[in-house]
Amino acid sequence: MKDIPKSSLEIEDKLFPSKITLQIKGKLLILEDPCVMGILNMTPDSFYADSRIGQSEPQISAQAEKMILDGAAILDIGGYSSRPGAVNISTEEEIQRVIPSISIIKKRFPDILISVDTFRHEVAKAAVESGADIINDISGGELDPNMIPTVGKLKIPYICMHMRGNPETMQSKTEYNNIEKEVLLFFSEKINQCREAGIHDIIIDPGFGFAKTIEQNYRILKNLSYFKSIKSPILAGVSRKSMIYKTLEIAPEEALNGTTALNMAALINGAKILRVHDVKEAKETIRLYKNIYP
Repeated sequence: MKDIPKSSLEIEDKLFPSKITLQIKGKLLILEDPCVMGILNMTPDSFYADSRIGQSEPQISAQAEKMILDGAAILDIGGYSSRPGAVNISTEEEIQRVIPSISIIKKRFPDILISVDTFRHEVAKAAVESGADIINDISGGELDPNMIPTVGKLKIPYICMHMRGNPETMQSKTEYNNIEKEVLLFFSEKINQCREAGIHDIIIDPGFGFAKTIEQNYRILKNLSYFKSIKSPILAGVSRKSMIYKTLEIAPEEALNGTTALNMAALINGAKILRVHDVKEAKETIRLYKNIYP
């Protein structure tokens, strides 16, 4: 006897599998299956040392090519380290790190989607003018009130992440009465704000490791499907994070196996985009997932 779906939402998911559709600069992109976002760190102090790449054109081009060949649908470029306790840098320095990288990648790979990981509207505007296609904001507009209106004017997709405080203070802001309900309320309010600003394509990211304890991270991952009620694609970014390496008592460099395990859990629970350092392994995880849930 076949299992009976527990809810109408499950029936809908099985009969009409959701697709990611994004309007990007006048073009409609349809991502039928979950996809991989590869992380390109232009910072000297990211928590995972092997993810830091040099600023030279050959280094940037080579890393982008590897990720594209490994199956990345999106490359996420960041010039500001958002690890816990990260040091603040100026807007000008962030722009100097990010903009040349966009130009280098778009020149060689014009069809690849580029996301820029920033919470500053000046960086977002400069990035899109240089060829970026998506803005990935770790603060959901909380750290820069001009971010959401700017993205609305730019008419590009927006990744809205949940975080409290800023990278320097976020780990002191982990008190919740009900973390799922509070994060869901955050997204509901932000989506309304985005719609009013003219943003039509919104991706939500629950912010693993941002203003959350290790236990809260796992609770969010276990209940990730709770956020499907918002009807926005879910991005999961657990790659090599402390929720893995601290739990397993290893270093970030040893956390690939744990990352793969949690990426599979994220897919099963509704994630449509995996943001990772290791594209090949994430792409393989999606292929295996699709054999379980075609």
